[in-house]
Amino acid sequence: MEGFLEQWGQAAYTTAGFFWMALWAFVLGYVVSSMIQVFVTQKRMRKYMDGDTKKGVLLGTFFGFISSSCSFAALASTKSLFKKGASFVASIAFLLASTNLVIELGIVISIFLGWQFVVGEYVGGILLILISWLLIKILNPRKMIQAARETLNDEEKQEGSDKEENWQEKISSEEHWVKVARQYKMEWQMVWKDVVVGFVIAGIISSFVPDAFFETLFINTGEGSEDFSFAETLQHVVIGPVAAFLTFIGSMGNIPLAALLFGKGVSFAGVMAFIFSDLVVFPVLRINARYYGWKMSLFILFLLFSALIVASLSLHYSLNWLEMLPDPGQVNISERSFFKIDYTFYLNLVFLAISGYLIYLGFWKKTEVKHSMAAMAPKSRLLERIMSVLAILGLVWISSGLIVQFLIL
Repeated sequence: MEGFLEQWGQAAYTTAGFFWMALWAFVLGYVVSSMIQVFVTQKRMRKYMDGDTKKGVLLGTFFGFISSSCSFAALASTKSLFKKGASFVASIAFLLASTNLVIELGIVISIFLGWQFVVGEYVGGILLILISWLLIKILNPRKMIQAARETLNDEEKQEGSDKEENWQEKISSEEHWVKVARQYKMEWQMVWKDVVVGFVIAGIISSFVPDAFFETLFINTGEGSEDFSFAETLQHVVIGPVAAFLTFIGSMGNIPLAALLFGKGVSFAGVMAFIFSDLVVFPVLRINARYYGWKMSLFILFLLFSALIVASLSLHYSLNWLEMLPDPGQVNISERSFFKIDYTFYLNLVFLAISGYLIYLGFWKKTEVKHSMAAMAPKSRLLERIMSVLAILGLVWISSGLIVQFLIL
């Protein structure tokens, strides 16, 4: 019984720690999304990102890089851009750039895995965008794209017309910042259940599931297993997203687990596929379904899964050809301290202050603003109820586990 309580406490602490690591990124991503919704008009967005052109993809990649965030926040920002008139391929480029071309992610990867994986992350991010762009051009899913845009346009009609106003006047208007604050709340309402459930599962897996479980997922792994056939490498790449699904907490939280896999003998390609997989797991699939419908959500899943397989294999064999594949022996995972005073601590304080100001501005400051808060209807009421129950149970699990960790043990 005492052993279970220790694991429970550690699982809850891990969940809280992972969320603390990603908190500032969540706030940043949803603030950016809310600002895009309020300040960027459809006409202006079409001017920069409309059309399947090199310029649209380049700008989508650039905008994604400067607004880099965790996958949940990136999904909201991508939806905002697509709804405002950005082309589908430019929106996908933004999504992939904002989750892979991330400076803070590269720093964490360098600490846990080494420079080869940092190169793989950034070069792989570009490859993911190029491969997705090529697949979209080949498959040309015009009808699906139009249907998804019409679904979002229905939401646009509920929220009101998008008036063409001077953006300087909008930014200086308190009324529009109140709209940003209320949109910020709506973005959180859309995904909070998925966030809670995903992080709780991550904590449980990290504390209750032994390392040997992950070793059994990948063939020909273990000490001394460094040479892999193409079939074995491909199996690692395909299983990588499965492992990411089982431990899903987003890229930042997954890096220590990626280091664990690499240290246990998983190939470079398999670990890169694991890192790239934050956009091909069920919570993301479900959020995309709420935004665009299940048909488009499954297409995006196929698109990104295919791209990460090709990108991971390309990176693996390119580094192998250059004789630059990293040595699993270089990875040494130490116990992580989540709540130490470092850059994450200060960033969280800054973005918590920003979040607090938006809450005050939107819900305590007396300002009359017309802004509909109606979210998109869930695709499945039963699934929505199940997610609500799981999220509430998850919150109880975390709070009770923390009590066990700090007051009982």
